[in-house]
Amino acid sequence: MTTTTQPAKPERVAKLIARAGVCSRREAEKLIAERRVAVDGTVLETPGVTVDDPGRITVDGERLPRAEQARLFRYHKPRGLLTTNRDPKGRPTIFEALPKTLPRLVTVGRLDFTSEGLLLLTNDGTVARHLELPATGWTRRYRVRVNGRVDAGKLKSLAGGVTVDGVQYGSIEAKLDRQQGANAWLTVSLREGKNREVRRVLEHLGYPVSRLIRIAYGPFQLGALAAGDVEEVPEKVLREQLGAEKGPKRNADRRRKA
Repeated sequence: MTTTTQPAKPERVAKLIARAGVCSRREAEKLIAERRVAVDGTVLETPGVTVDDPGRITVDGERLPRAEQARLFRYHKPRGLLTTNRDPKGRPTIFEALPKTLPRLVTVGRLDFTSEGLLLLTNDGTVARHLELPATGWTRRYRVRVNGRVDAGKLKSLAGGVTVDGVQYGSIEAKLDRQQGANAWLTVSLREGKNREVRRVLEHLGYPVSRLIRIAYGPFQLGALAAGDVEEVPEKVLREQLGAEKGPKRNADRRRKA
């Protein structure tokens, strides 16, 4: 029997919007700043408001969708797509390329326009935020092609972290897989995943990146998933990775319709 549960105590509006799968928590705070969110018809001016019932919230005049069971998808992002809902310049986005049969989804982290590989998608913004946090401890692993003859010693130095243009990056594991003339393939592993971290750090060492493929995000692998394909992670696997019964759970009413 399926039951609908309400938060046991008041929670921030942005968190409830994210849990409903409308967008990430960070994006929900932007919606509030843009005065697009209301509670009981009153437009919010601050993200600090808490409510005990998500049914009181509207975004752009629409009630929040009823929450469903958290779901997670593996997507092989091709090059040439932006990881965003819409682009003012009209460039193609992943959400335009995804099958229309999928539920409303948000991304777990990002891959830039020219990067490719594994991108996790979820219908639960709270899950997305949890999986993005460095505290989760999940390693992001990449296959990277660079220009130049690589010095393995320089790569090993990244294990102690590095500062580039005033930005401090944590420990990075980088190893040379093979040198092919003027190019080389590397495997790079890190836990933080700051904006364009791999590209900036390797360019700082003198190795411009010509191709970047994410092959793993924590326990989830790109595997043989073809470019542009998307595949749902089994519910049991997701529960196990979120900590079994401790992971975020949601009402399954809408999942039967997906």
